[in-house]
Amino acid sequence: MTPASILESALYVADLDAAEAFYAEVLGLERIAKVDGRHVFFRCGPGVLLLFQPEATVIPPAPDARLPVPPHGARGRGHLCFSASAGEIDGWKAHLLARGIAVEADFEWPQGGRSIYFRDPSGNSLEFAEPRIWGIA
Repeated sequence: MTPASILESALYVADLDAAEAFYAEVLGLERIAKVDGRHVFFRCGPGVLLLFQPEATVIPPAPDARLPVPPHGARGRGHLCFSASAGEIDGWKAHLLARGIAVEADFEWPQGGRSIYFRDPSGNSLEFAEPRIWGIA
């Protein structure tokens, strides 16, 4: 058996309010769930982006929890890449720069396709890239 796709991806953030504002206002993602002090979730295309406060996710659920999600968490900066066409990457770069967000790298991959890299308020490395960098049409 092989998984069909990735349904959700998670990043861990230092400040949920700053992260929520960034992902909603700068990236335009639709917030679909929030628990103050623990997480905020966003729709992103057919998938979901989960943003967690790491200190809250390492706490095991109560024995009688309705949703007994096992503890998890990560420390340090993570990485996430959003899919974008070449034209969209130009638009995103202009949008980010207009918002005062530094673009750390902008390059063409040797096998074809372009990426730009920038950071969220927690220092997570974010990327917009053409799917063809992975041989995806």
